[in-house]
Amino acid sequence: MRLTQFAFLFFAALPMAAEIGQPARSKIDELTGAKGAYTADEDVYRVAFPRTDVKVTVEGRSMHPFLGLTSWAAFTPDARGGLMVMGDLVLFEDEVNAVMSAALESGLEVTALHNHFFFESPRVMFMHIGGMGTAEKLAAAVKKALDQVKVIRGAKAQPAAQFAGSAVPEANSITAAAIDAILGVKGQGNAGMYKASFGRKAQMHGKTVGNQMGVNTWAAFAGSDENAFVDGDFAMTEGELQPVLKALRQAGINIVAIHNHMTHEEPQYVFLHYWGKGNATTLARGLRKALDTQQTAVRAGNGGGVF
Repeated sequence: MRLTQFAFLFFAALPMAAEIGQPARSKIDELTGAKGAYTADEDVYRVAFPRTDVKVTVEGRSMHPFLGLTSWAAFTPDARGGLMVMGDLVLFEDEVNAVMSAALESGLEVTALHNHFFFESPRVMFMHIGGMGTAEKLAAAVKKALDQVKVIRGAKAQPAAQFAGSAVPEANSITAAAIDAILGVKGQGNAGMYKASFGRKAQMHGKTVGNQMGVNTWAAFAGSDENAFVDGDFAMTEGELQPVLKALRQAGINIVAIHNHMTHEEPQYVFLHYWGKGNATTLARGLRKALDTQQTAVRAGNGGGVF
């Protein structure tokens, strides 16, 4: 058999992605509450949700939703007979974590969280989502995430200027031994504060890089044992990201950024930054659960970098 004939038969045997038909488009409209637009040459159906409920300025100048303040979700057939969705949600700081929890609980993935502007007021964050499934499942998940925005803005028209909970005291008095015992490491102390780091390894430009080059997960505590905050960073491979996000959100720890720190590393790492408030040992247990989830993913083969 000639090579060209073999190639034709091979590719003809592969499952072909079906067009996203009118029934699926109508279901997406119905469940999201929006009227989408279909792009035939890409076979994509896209719904949009302009943020008109809160006025945003950059350098004091009003920003129209057309200039990048519009949430969206785009649907297209996958190769297995279902649909995939990708999207970007325009969120204010006090909306991010409730929306993220709703998205994760609905089966969506959260793939990035970052800013798009400087000098905007109020501050705007952008949360990227993805997922695979039926039109009903994906559209309902997008709607559930966006409904959280309405709940939050319905309770308070203007975005909050701080995290929920009482102010953390300026004087630091964290008991290091208690957190050491939970995290299973010997952390560093500094003027009543505490910090622990968990190094990972990667290959980059022909060299092994690790903890001191920034390939690490870390946590820093300040305040008192009863009223503390923790901030830090998780270094994760792609297969670890969603389980770690779920573990941190279930522990009530806020996610404040998801992005890359490097290029050309192997395996590729994604980094998330977090901020939690509350009892110091309770926060440490939440981090421990996320670390355990991450290490379980590594052992299962979903993570490539070792600790």
